[in-house]
Amino acid sequence: MLATAHTFVLEGAMGHLIEVQVDISPGVVGATIVGRPDASLLEARDRVRMAVTHDAPPWPTTRRVTILLAPADLPKRGTHFDLAIALGVKAADGAVPRDELAGTVFLGELGLDGRLRPVGGVLPMVMAAARRGFRRVFVPEPQAREAAMVPGVEVFGVRSLAQVVAQLRGDVVPEAAPVTAPSGRQLLSWRGEDRRDELDMIDLVGMLEAKYAVEVAAAGGHHLLLSGPKGAGKTSLAERIPGILPDLTREEALELTAVRSLAGPLGPVDERWELTTRPPFQAPHHDASKASILGGGSGRVRPGELSRAHCGVLFLDEFPLFRSDVIDGLRQPLESGEIRVVRGEEAAVFPARGMVVLAANPCPCGEYHPVAGKNRCDCAEVARRDYRRKVSGPVTDRIDIVRHVEPARGHDGDRFEARDSSEQVRTRVAAARARQATRYSGSGWRLNSQVPGHELTLHWPLPEVGRRRLDDHLYSGAISSRGAVRIHRLAWTVADLRGLDAPGLDEVETALALRTGDPLPARALTGGVR
Repeated sequence: MLATAHTFVLEGAMGHLIEVQVDISPGVVGATIVGRPDASLLEARDRVRMAVTHDAPPWPTTRRVTILLAPADLPKRGTHFDLAIALGVKAADGAVPRDELAGTVFLGELGLDGRLRPVGGVLPMVMAAARRGFRRVFVPEPQAREAAMVPGVEVFGVRSLAQVVAQLRGDVVPEAAPVTAPSGRQLLSWRGEDRRDELDMIDLVGMLEAKYAVEVAAAGGHHLLLSGPKGAGKTSLAERIPGILPDLTREEALELTAVRSLAGPLGPVDERWELTTRPPFQAPHHDASKASILGGGSGRVRPGELSRAHCGVLFLDEFPLFRSDVIDGLRQPLESGEIRVVRGEEAAVFPARGMVVLAANPCPCGEYHPVAGKNRCDCAEVARRDYRRKVSGPVTDRIDIVRHVEPARGHDGDRFEARDSSEQVRTRVAAARARQATRYSGSGWRLNSQVPGHELTLHWPLPEVGRRRLDDHLYSGAISSRGAVRIHRLAWTVADLRGLDAPGLDEVETALALRTGDPLPARALTGGVR
């Protein structure tokens, strides 16, 4: 008899439906798994056979068992196939009604005694199952709350194979020993647990143009480069960006949690567990490897810091000190909003639609200052040139906003009453993002930074006077075609912060200054940072 159970396999954050077809027929006694399984799946024959043997009826020992993982051309890896294989064998042997397997996804690793063990990637696989129309899923009991975050899916958290069989047959579900909870770290909001809770924009003296640049970047999800001598406040500004970002939507929170689930089980999960609502903030050290930043690693491909910062902020402090392969590797994800890791025949795609914030000193010692009397730098000019070269060219061309940060002057302290708190800035950012969500509703884009250039030109063009201003800079070579698109996006973000229905010439000029690093027009701060 032939029976089919369903499960999923992950390629990065993308889930692919796998049909587990099991045939039990006369022939040479044995069990065969075909369909490009890896070593962990070949070992599943022994795990599943012992687990089924502890149940009734036992493993068919007088017939041949053939297990196909379809589609056969897709590489399969992982231990979460065990439950689907076991149910396929049970159904092919007549112990479970075959029609009960329809519309159901089975995820879980089996122990030799038939107990289920947690596996990584449950949330993205359940999300993929929901998109494919599946409405019922069986998972290990400790991961039921994780799977239940996906709307429209009925989740059964089970402890053993015997419980799954009883549930499918409509029998009384037997008791089973509790399943060991996964040892992964809880995924909670950083609020109340991180020192950034105590950081507020109101603490920063001066830096009005830099604060405005940060606000525009947060409102539109734009990438940002902060440069300036050491002690100017670049890191202080970057660390306060999470505080001015609004809470994640449920869709964004699910996407972020799914990415983190790829690194392993999320647990321990109990009644106190909650879905994170705050944007992440990742700040890796400049010694980090390419795999840790972009994704990869030995064995299974795992998401890097860039993907863990999805819908949040990736802060790369002392950017010129990062390895050259890391800097060059940022080109594609900065442009596309996703990272594709290809290794042999395996290709993993991870989302990377977070803000990338770079901070750089003007020279290796950080003391260089072009103003006479302030320059205490003793670096050779060739060292300065080589240092600056790392933050120029193709990578910088993919950065939306460039802003030089000057150390605060003493008289800036007199403006204390004029400074805005993070809550005030967050209110303006949330309002601007709400306008973007309404404008792009149903398109799949959420922020101005995500809209392709041709779509902007077709549906949300700049006014004629603004377009001519942009064309003048483009034809003179002051900006590239890519830069023109990014200025177009920035102009819309500036307009959204000002509550306008469309950008005008003032918004285009402000966007040009943000892009090129030139001083902002005096009127640019009207209605923004005061």
